[in-house]
Amino acid sequence: MEALLLPFRLVYRAVFWLANSPKTLLIAYSLLIVVCGTLYDRFEPDTTFGDSIWWAVVTASTVGYGDISPETWQARLMAGLLISIMVLLVIPLITAHFASKLIVDTDAFRHEEQEELKLNLRHVRALLDEMAARQGISAPDSAGPPEAPSDR
Repeated sequence: MEALLLPFRLVYRAVFWLANSPKTLLIAYSLLIVVCGTLYDRFEPDTTFGDSIWWAVVTASTVGYGDISPETWQARLMAGLLISIMVLLVIPLITAHFASKLIVDTDAFRHEEQEELKLNLRHVRALLDEMAARQGISAPDSAGPPEAPSDR
């Protein structure tokens, strides 16, 4: 069973690696265009390399002007794969990356700031307990978890 899941785990790790960096995503996109353009140039006999790269860019962007279209079954298969990869993988990864940048809460505390706040609160609590002890007041322990609502 583990052997059957291994390819899916590897693909998941690769997608995760790509999605976490715009730089790697841009490099992967560029590589995809160059590889598909080169293969198109090999599969289609009457095209130049420049036209093949143009075809790959137009096909990957799903514009499909129709000025260059594949004639051989190999090039058509590659066109289908290129469009599928772009629509199902690359475009959603780009969209998710930009969306995650919009959602980030810039007011959220970093871990170091949270730790500093906790340390300061412990210090204030110790000073408060010391003052209460000097005056003979017993302060309730408010550091415990909140009580459950009474309507349950």
